[in-house]
Amino acid sequence: MNHKIKEIVEEIVAMKLKLAQEIAEQENHIKYKIQDGYVIFEKEVLEKQKDNMQNLLAWLGEVPFLHFLAAPFIYGMIIPALLLDVIIFVYQQVVFRIFKFEFIKRSDYIIFDHQFLGYLNPIQKFHCLYCSYVNGLMQYVSAIAGRTEFYFCPIKHAKKIAYEQDHYDRYLAYGDEKDYQEKLELLRKNS
Repeated sequence: MNHKIKEIVEEIVAMKLKLAQEIAEQENHIKYKIQDGYVIFEKEVLEKQKDNMQNLLAWLGEVPFLHFLAAPFIYGMIIPALLLDVIIFVYQQVVFRIFKFEFIKRSDYIIFDHQFLGYLNPIQKFHCLYCSYVNGLMQYVSAIAGRTEFYFCPIKHAKKIAYEQDHYDRYLAYGDEKDYQEKLELLRKNS
């Protein structure tokens, strides 16, 4: 990676940090703390949230009929998701140990904390539990696949892709056979 590209990447990282700080500033009016894995709201905040929770029967009466029809298809995905979770666990245990990759923590991706929100009714909390699991699992799987790709095939795509792995900026240029032959081992050693 040339100096100019490295400089731009560093600027992007700095801007992401700045963005995260700005978002945190904007959301700092919501008072809570995390203690032993539990989210604890100030008493007044939790009471206000509970006051804003919609009655379960009223909420059910407002749910569009198509949501009920789609539910079996949406929740049916839990079976392949659980199977994928088991397979990716075994994959990481075997492949990451063989190649001495640093393990990717599942708990960094699959986070269950919406149950602490007082304004969600029990069904909404269940929906959030499902979405947190499935979306977190997909991100976890993507991180594991990305780590594997970085070792075995760190070549950028010719076509622009919608999602780039964490180290995509360090991938080798598409079509540059000289760089590939010269830098692949170096990338693997420094990964």
